Amino acid sequence: MAEEVSVLISEEDVQKRIRELGEQISRDYEGKTVHIIGVLKGACYFMCDLARHITVPVTFDFMSVSSYGDDTKSSGIVKIVKDLDEPLTGKDVLVVEDIIDSGRTLSHLMELLKGRKPATLKLATLLDKPDRRVTEVNVDYTGFEIEDVFVVGFGLDYAQRYRNLPYIGVLHFTD
Repeated sequence: MAEEVSVLISEEDVQKRIRELGEQISRDYEGKTVHIIGVLKGACYFMCDLARHITVPVTFDFMSVSSYGDDTKSSGIVKIVKDLDEPLTGKDVLVVEDIIDSGRTLSHLMELLKGRKPATLKLATLLDKPDRRVTEVNVDYTGFEIEDVFVVGFGLDYAQRYRNLPYIGVLHFTD
């Protein structure tokens, strides 16, 4: 089966929206240091570009949480592959994710992190698929709401491929 990718959100539109989110986050965290947790692997592109547009002090940590494997749909089974390096107690934490689909993974992750006693805990996602939501997740910063299509690019992958595309594309399978 062959694969094709069509552009859903252009590189220019992605960068413009990330800049706007960075400005909003900078205002919201004025006078504070924001501790960004990037959810690996997909969020690394979004996280780095977003951080460049945040004007308040920023610190980083990473987590790897999986519920997809090599499939195009979430399995619903959340597995922590890599935990944080530092404690969160008293920090203003911003979790950065590439996409929120069913909400299962992020709901689980946010509850886990809340238990680690941060001063504040917010969530930013580049893409949100609210039509696919089966578990409620409070998203504080959303780049784009998209319909229920399988997307790749700008960190999002299919079987570890397509992450390096500078835009968000829809993956189509052809014969």
